[in-house]
Amino acid sequence: MALKFEILKRQGKSRRGRLHTKHGIINTPAFMPVGTCATVKAMMPESVASTGAEILLGNTYHLMLRPGADLVQKMGGLHKFMNWDKPILTDSGGFQVMSLSGLRKLTEDGVKFSSHVDGKKYFLSPEESIKIQHKLDSNITMCMDECVKLPASHETVKKSMEMSMRWAQRSRDAFVDREGYGIFGIQQGGDYEDLRAYSAQKLKEIGFDGYAIGGLAVGEGQETMFKVLDYAPMQLPEDKPRYLMGVGRPDDIVGAVLRGVDMFDCVMPTRSGRTSQAFTARGTINIRNARHREDPRPLEAECDCPLCKSYSRAYIHHLQKCNEVLAVMLLTWHNIRYYQRLMQGLRNAIEKEELDSFVADFYAKQALGDIEEI
Repeated sequence: MALKFEILKRQGKSRRGRLHTKHGIINTPAFMPVGTCATVKAMMPESVASTGAEILLGNTYHLMLRPGADLVQKMGGLHKFMNWDKPILTDSGGFQVMSLSGLRKLTEDGVKFSSHVDGKKYFLSPEESIKIQHKLDSNITMCMDECVKLPASHETVKKSMEMSMRWAQRSRDAFVDREGYGIFGIQQGGDYEDLRAYSAQKLKEIGFDGYAIGGLAVGEGQETMFKVLDYAPMQLPEDKPRYLMGVGRPDDIVGAVLRGVDMFDCVMPTRSGRTSQAFTARGTINIRNARHREDPRPLEAECDCPLCKSYSRAYIHHLQKCNEVLAVMLLTWHNIRYYQRLMQGLRNAIEKEELDSFVADFYAKQALGDIEEI
């Protein structure tokens, strides 16, 4: 195992940790902005780094289609290609391929699918996914799995999970161990505790550098997700990082940290930046609403991002109404910074054993809603 993970402090189930990779340290709990096509949409890499982000997520499916893993490798790997010298995690491509529904055919060997870009035929197996991620030079490689949309029957989830565990073994066998790089296994099992336990045991027998909790945030709702997280993280090794894939909203993250999760990713802060949505300590704001038209105040007085330090709500409202790209850039910057401020707050609270009061304050402010109209 070539990734070192140290737990610096615990409070309840929550952990404050540090994950060491070839390209730097990741302080946990951590949130990873999503860089789908080797870029975080509307952001320069230097801008993303300035928000406090220490790791990005890249999408294997999109990068294998465009520009292709061979080209990225020829250009010196994903870090050099996109000018990001910090750690990178890549997903396996499986989730995107599974979502193609009518464009793919699933077998034990892997998945045959047609590109959504040009219709070209591809075949993605666990071995090929690991090979592509190796060419991308990803610090954290994800094993290939199948993700079932919930709700689903016990038998359906069981069959899918068992194949994912066979794919996990094939993924681990194909991975090339090297210092500063690692591979994570993915726990499946839907919302069935016995299946989650079986999956966790199989993954532990194989042995991974970290363990992801997959198959959540796929239609089941927060209440069901939290019920699963009440036990799923505890089924995984205590001394390895735990990654909840594709999650989520700020309150999802806070609830998951309380339940022992260390790492997160989600398109929400960037996608919301493109749809006029801004995350703040007092909830989500739609800056296109007329109430902001003549508001001279910053989006969030406590925030230190460029939007909040230099621009008014009225100006961002104007940019959105004119469909100016600067609005997308500034809102995305703010949202990623908000997420990083939230993660820093959670880390500090665990270190100081003040997590209970931090969480109470988080929910109290969210309940207040946005600041009053002027």
